[in-house]
Amino acid sequence: MDIDIDKDACIGAGQCALAAPAVFTQDDDGYSTLLPGREDGEGDPMIREAARACPVGAITLRGATD
Repeated sequence: MDIDIDKDACIGAGQCALAAPAVFTQDDDGYSTLLPGREDGEGDPMIREAARACPVGAITLRGATD
């Protein structure tokens, strides 16, 4: 799965980091970023919840299967 974070749309709410802390974190400015080595989500069951929880829809998942 490919995880894309639209850095222009991200407002730094942190909902993704709360939902999937093994994949997402916040950078020094408070914006969402992926943890090193977790760019594909590696089967984390909370990836979809993290994308859904983003209040501005800044997270896009590609290649995701249900």
